[in-house]
Formats: sequence, C-alpha cells, structure tokens
Amino acid sequence: MAHSSTIHETLTAVFQVRRFSKDITAGSGVVEAVETIETAFAPCGPDQRTELAVLLWERALDPQKDTWSLPGGRLRDDEDLDISARRQLAEKVDVRELAHLEQLAVFSAPDRVPAPRRIASAYLGLVPLTVDPELPADTAWHPVSALPTMSFDHGTVVEHARTRLAAKLSYTNIAFALAPSAFTMSTLRAIYCAALGYDVDTTNLQRVLTRRKVITPTGATAAPGRAGGRPAALYRFSDSGIRVTDEFAALRPPT
Repeated sequence: MAHSSTIHETLTAVFQVRRFSKDITAGSGVVEAVETIETAFAPCGPDQRTELAVLLWERALDPQKDTWSLPGGRLRDDEDLDISARRQLAEKVDVRELAHLEQLAVFSAPDRVPAPRRIASAYLGLVPLTVDPELPADTAWHPVSALPTMSFDHGTVVEHARTRLAAKLSYTNIAFALAPSAFTMSTLRAIYCAALGYDVDTTNLQRVLTRRKVITPTGATAAPGRAGGRPAALYRFSDSGIRVTDEFAALRPPT
C-alpha cells in the first residue's frame, strides 16, 4: 500500500477521576494513595483534590523534549483506527482496561507538528476509578485543571476531550465508565463534580438519574464510616454500555 509523505496517527486522552495530594504541582504527576473509594471522595470544594486526571508521558527526545504528550503513535497498514488506539495504549503506557473508547476529532493543521506532516485521529478513553494501572516511569496522571507544558497541540486535544465528556454527562450514561461497579451517591456526585469541573447537588443528581433509569439500587449498603451514622445505600448503573438517556438534557454550572 503506497503512502504519501503524510503520516496518520492516533492520540488518546485517557481520563480517570483521581485523588491528588494537596501539595501537588503541575507536571509532578504525584498521586495520593487512598485506602477506600469512599475516603477518596470528599465533597467538592475549593480545598478538595478529587479531580479529573489525564494520562501523559514525558518526551525524552526532541522535538519538544521534556514536554508532555498524549499516548499514541503511527497507524499501521494492517489496522483500523480503533485497533491502533488500543494497541498504542497497551504498548506505550500499559493501559488495557478501558471502560469506554470513542473517536473524538481529527486534527489536521499542516503545522501541528514538525515535518513530515501528521494527521491525528484523537480519541476519548475512560478508566474506572477502581482500576490502577502500573505506569511506565515516564508516564503519570495529571489534573486536567493544571496541565504541564504540553507537546504540540496535545493540550487542545485534552480540552476537546474534556468538553465532550462534560457534554455527554448531560444526555448519556457515560459516567458508568468512570465509576466502580457499586457506589454510594456521594461517590457518584464526586465523580460528576470532578468531570464537570463544578459542584452538583447530590439529591438532584439522584433524582435525575433515577428518573432516566440510569442508576439502580443494589439493595446493599456501604460499610459504616469512621464517624458512624446510617450506612449509605449502594447503587449501580443499569447499563454497562453507553446509551442516550435524554437527548434534550443539559447539566449546567450553578449560577
């Protein structure tokens, strides 16, 4: 199969909701370990460190040495785009447990990278918060709200992916790909807060998702916290694949 000088590559913005230490600085990639899912998700607020994170690797060679890139690489002649995106994630950053992967956009500006010209098919990938892949030494999770110095147009790709995720949280059940198999409403609220970038009301979130048949009670309760009190009910998502729940819905930040 003949090729011109143009190279076709895939890039994937892999998102996961993670708990960062309070003293983290942009680009350090230091993530605070937590004992349980519940302790990871304090209510959203100015001092909380539960955030949407993106997986990046640091370039060791030029061009743009020491900047941070999205995982990806060249499309092979014997693979389609989806297979290429999954292969790049497995080979380069050892991420194999994606709950959701979808094509995001094509980035084709002639000067987006140095010659030879590269056209990038970008993807959005989501990892549940219960998955903790072992990352290579040059790879780390970074808060989307405080990205390090990014390579080429990769920062723009991350912003497109964040916007797509926030939009789909309004009218689909896509949060299933960020959540554990069973969760309390406080945990789910924290996931929505992190992914949307603003606060949401737990009661309203539960009402909306229940009305749309997005979540279902499991009949079980979470283990009591250290402070005691009534055990919280556990829920699950009704579907393990993406579906539209309300094509006219929109979740908006508080005014």
